[in-house]
Amino acid sequence: MPEISRFLGIIVAMFYNDHAPPHFHARYGEHKVEIAIETLAVLAGSFPPRALGLLIEWAAAHRADLMEDWELARVHAELKRIAPLE
Repeated sequence: MPEISRFLGIIVAMFYNDHAPPHFHARYGEHKVEIAIETLAVLAGSFPPRALGLLIEWAAAHRADLMEDWELARVHAELKRIAPLE
């Protein structure tokens, strides 16, 4: 699972050939979550509320970058790194 960003202890990654809808995975300590790119809804897993809020803030700012990486992952191309939350 290629890592595409890392900030404040949160690791964001995306699988190649993953199932729809377009989404990304994140880890924070022992917590794991899948987030839909278009709606920013939690598809699976859970995060502590503060970490989830930071992750959603980051994803909202980088939605176009996330969709670009999703399309790259669909064709097994190298994914682009996305800037961390600042």
